[in-house]
Amino acid sequence: MKIRRLLHPTDFSSASGPAFKLALELARNRASLLLLHVLPPVPLVPDVYVAASVYERLRQAYEESARKRLDRLRRKAVAAGVRASALLRDSASAPEEIVRVARAKRIDIIVMGTHGRGGIAKMFLGSVAERVVRTATRPVLTVRGR
Repeated sequence: MKIRRLLHPTDFSSASGPAFKLALELARNRASLLLLHVLPPVPLVPDVYVAASVYERLRQAYEESARKRLDRLRRKAVAAGVRASALLRDSASAPEEIVRVARAKRIDIIVMGTHGRGGIAKMFLGSVAERVVRTATRPVLTVRGR
């Protein structure tokens, strides 16, 4: 399989670090790397009123922070000799958005980190990586984080 386009979805956690390093290694073989972060909705606290303007400022601050972090990763990739670009998306479902982007951008492989949760934690929290593996039409390489 010739890898020309890689997708690295990231949540900026320590679990994403090893997957980013592997994606860089794979992309050094003349492939392009697309870095993706999916912005979740800003959480609402039940029974607490938050003015729309405050909610919007929180969302904008989170978005700006995510843009800066994505750009930092993109610059690291470019410094390592990789053709890299970054994409920030809004979605209530990170797994669905990752799969959608992979399909739309004709990605050859998705390289993503996993927190390695199991048992009860996985049952309650779910696993983005697991849902991507189950629904993606592209190969998915999962890398366990630290």
